[in-house]
Amino acid sequence: MSWITLLMFVTIAVFALSKVLPAKGVKSITTEDLANDLSLKVKKQYIDVRSEVEYNDRHIPQFTNIPLHLLKQRVNELDKKKPVVIICHSGMRSISAAKTLKKLGFEQIENVSGGINAWRD
Repeated sequence: MSWITLLMFVTIAVFALSKVLPAKGVKSITTEDLANDLSLKVKKQYIDVRSEVEYNDRHIPQFTNIPLHLLKQRVNELDKKKPVVIICHSGMRSISAAKTLKKLGFEQIENVSGGINAWRD
């Protein structure tokens, strides 16, 4: 294997990992943790970043739908001083949303591992 091929492989691997690993300082929580917070009515901002169609099909009532592609435009609806819990379908878009919020100055961000797929009604 040439060094150019190796360099390309490493570059692609690093890029792929950067898309699936949570941002530094973002806490991953389980659906059990989420259920506990919801039952205790913990004061957090609950955001579902799936599309409107996906949200309307199935969602957790405490979550507000802000599709990922609209997050930057609607970020003013969120309070930077309050914790934000993000959920999506499987956890990938919520990781991206967490990274976006981190860049915009949010510090208390939680990502629901496994997304709505892992949620048991």
